[in-house]
Amino acid sequence: MLDSDLTALYERLRREHGPVAPVAIAPGVEAWLVLGHRELLQLVRDEETFSHDPRRWRPLREGRVATGSPLMPFVGWRPAVLFADGRQHRRMRGAVADALARVDGHELVRSVRAAAERLVASFADRHEVDLVAGYARVLPLEVVTRLLGLGEAEGARVVEAVVGAAGATAAAAEANRLMTGILRDLVAAKKRRPGADVTSWLLAHPAGFTDDEVLHNLVVLAMTGHTTTLNWITSTLRVLLTDPAFRSSLTRGHLTADDALDLVLWRYPPTANIPGRYATRDVRFGGRAIRAGDMLIMGVAGANADAEALPEDGRPVVGNRSHLSFGAGPHACPARDPARLITRTAVDTVLHRLPDMEIAVPEDELVWVASPWTKTLARLPVRFSAPLLSADPPA
Repeated sequence: MLDSDLTALYERLRREHGPVAPVAIAPGVEAWLVLGHRELLQLVRDEETFSHDPRRWRPLREGRVATGSPLMPFVGWRPAVLFADGRQHRRMRGAVADALARVDGHELVRSVRAAAERLVASFADRHEVDLVAGYARVLPLEVVTRLLGLGEAEGARVVEAVVGAAGATAAAAEANRLMTGILRDLVAAKKRRPGADVTSWLLAHPAGFTDDEVLHNLVVLAMTGHTTTLNWITSTLRVLLTDPAFRSSLTRGHLTADDALDLVLWRYPPTANIPGRYATRDVRFGGRAIRAGDMLIMGVAGANADAEALPEDGRPVVGNRSHLSFGAGPHACPARDPARLITRTAVDTVLHRLPDMEIAVPEDELVWVASPWTKTLARLPVRFSAPLLSADPPA
């Protein structure tokens, strides 16, 4: 189940307001949080009424949200797939999906496993590690930046900037500028010397992306790709370490690896609240009077916990991917398959190599980092006594 404080919050909002609840995402900046599973599906499928273009957002047009606000790296308009509707969205999504489809799944798994093996070998002698800093944060860094065509040093800087931009703090705007600058240089470099990477494939796609369109679609891929896989890996490992029944079901074969990953997506979606949709007209929605220019937030964690979407007998949702953790409809995340391969391989490798791993602190002492959009583990300390390393660690 969801963390008790979040469960209580969603249920209180549902009791008081129904499936669409008023919330504040910054002082004096209001929005609507869509908590109903059915309503969220309607929201993501009806782009005529609910646009992706944040330039429609009334508080922004009225000057109540400064261009330097910590919210803007996530909700500021970019010429990218996440902020487009209709024909323009289909053009961009087709190109992004085509580029991602060129990623060899077998090679991706091989590279993730090799990186995971190296990381485990690097801390095995210590018999303890913080799985966030020492594993889950580093692994997506190596993989996502390699997919984009970045070198190791530039990749590390991009991920540091992604973490800063996603934090919705005063440092977000500067982190966003740093990330954009690095990726702009990458686009220029790949125009001169293309490679077998997503950046080069976007540049060469028949959709005819401009350099700015390539750049900002890379920003979206970097921000969503790293954050999603990091949170999915850490959430899965945390549940395995703190829920003996869940771990036993997986290790004894009662759950497949993909069933386990989907259970985590139902309970702890990597991004709990996804901005944003913007009403194109005044409309009655979920029992609320929505005005043109209002922001609506996809309350994924709340919608996944909606009783209407869950089995009546209260049993876990197994073998069911109708959760909304990757969105739905025409704007469903095109990178969900690579994200699943990365997460499954990362979790499988560390469980195999550290079979007696256990959490090193009481669960209620775990530290979290919160933003309007998600709740992320700051640390996941574990200890182990008998690591099983491969005879020939990958180079």
